[in-house]
Order: sequence, then structure tokens, then C-alpha cells
Amino acid sequence: MEIQVPASSANLGPGFDSIGMAVSLYLRVKVIGLSAQWQIDHQLGSLPHDEHNLIIKTALRIAPQLSPYHLTMTSEIPVTHGLGSSSSAIIAGIELANQLAGLKLSPLAKVEMASQIEGHPDNVAPAILGGLVVGTSVNGHFEAVEAPLPPFDLVAYIPQYHLATKKARAVLPNQLAYQQATHASAIANTLVAALFKQDYGLAGQLMEADEFHEDYRATLVPELKRIRTISQQTPAVATYLSGAGPTVMTLIDHQSTADFVNKLRQAGLTDRVEILHLDTKGVQVIP
Repeated sequence: MEIQVPASSANLGPGFDSIGMAVSLYLRVKVIGLSAQWQIDHQLGSLPHDEHNLIIKTALRIAPQLSPYHLTMTSEIPVTHGLGSSSSAIIAGIELANQLAGLKLSPLAKVEMASQIEGHPDNVAPAILGGLVVGTSVNGHFEAVEAPLPPFDLVAYIPQYHLATKKARAVLPNQLAYQQATHASAIANTLVAALFKQDYGLAGQLMEADEFHEDYRATLVPELKRIRTISQQTPAVATYLSGAGPTVMTLIDHQSTADFVNKLRQAGLTDRVEILHLDTKGVQVIP
């Protein structure tokens, strides 16, 4: 059995901690068989290979009675780059427990569990459900609403340097003035309406009008403004900081993708570029 979990790109500008998309980079966990102790083989540097690994820790949190297994893990999702690497591991752990313990969890039950662990649903909900998802907590529970799928390529510019979420959160203000907060919320609300209406011209403008986090984090990710300028000249739908960064994501019509990537290279932006699409299936179990 193999579990496959997509990466996720959160926020889309002003949809801070509430909007996310599943994208076509994957973490895969294969169950080899029962073992005397938990073991997970991987090539991901210093991450644990035993029960301290986040995948196994999550599985045991959901189903403490699980017998130990030998697992292997591979991942295309870069760690600490704003593409939901920890969320994908949490989801893989929940699905591992679901399958090995025969829990028969519904997709929304998985969203609830993952959101409780992660703290918000913006990465975990789309990685479980697939596509574009809007979610939040209400009365101690998490809700997720699936939105129409934007018909665009996603060009991810992935800088070599890492940016821990803790560091990216540290540059944010502790509070916003009331008037600024209401305006920032109005931008986010109108973005959601535009996404559901599939008015992507308006949605693109709103994605680039965030007042919650991008201006503060731009000091940590100087590529954001440079890529946004190039995307506006191409033109693209919108460019935004994926999650806490440093990945910069651009939504663009397929026929303009190659030209846009060429312009990035001509501008001296030489780090990793991935041309992605929306993953519509979310977490999958492959026999």
C-alpha cells in the first residue's frame, strides 16, 4: 500500500490562514510490512527515521494501538518553503492510521483532525480534498468549502534558501488598526466571492492587494516583488507568496507559461522553477 499526498499553496494573498490549493508535487509513503519497531526509510536529511518522525507520531496520535511497521518515504515537496511539507506529513500520518487501523474516516473527519493538529486548514484541507478550498474554525471545529478550480498553470519559483514559518511569522505585527483590519478583511472577502464567481481578472487584482502579511514578509523574500513585476508584464493572473514563503507562486494562462519562465531566467532569477497544476484528488491510497 502507498499513500500519496499533494503539496499545497496557501493564502493566495489576502486569504491568510484560510485559502489554499493542492498542487502537483507529492509526498509518498509506502507500507513495507510489520516490523519489530517503527522504521521509516527516506533521504530527507536529518528528519527522524523512527517513531519521532512526524508521519508516525501523527499516526500514533490518531491510533495509539497500532503495531509497528516498516515504511519508506519519498517527497518532491521542499521543506520550509511554503508548500505545506509538514501538512503533507500530518495527512500521511492520519491516512496511515486510517488504513492500518480500519478507521473508515470521512474526508471531513480527516480535515478536522489535521486542522486541529496544524492549527488552521489552509494547507491541510486542500491536500486532503484536492483543488481549491476555503476554511476556518467555527465554535471549536473546522469547516472547509470547496471552490471552483482555476483553469491556469501554476509557476512556482522556489529559492534555494529556507524560510522557517516561525521566522516568517515573527515579522508580522501583533495587531492591526481597526480600519486597516476591516479593509484587509474586505479584500479577502471579495477575493472569495470572485473565486466562486470565477471572475479571475478581479481575483488576480485582489490576490495582489493583500494587507495581512505580504508587505511584511517581502523583506525576507525579495524575489516576490521582482517576479510580480515580470508577471504583470507577461501578463499573468497574479503572483503571491506561497504560504509563509519563500516560494513565489504565479497563476498564468498555459500559453504564456514558457514566455514567463524565460523572462524569469533573463532577469537573473536562476533558482528552481516548477510548472505545476492543481491536484484535484487530494490524498490517495494506491494498493
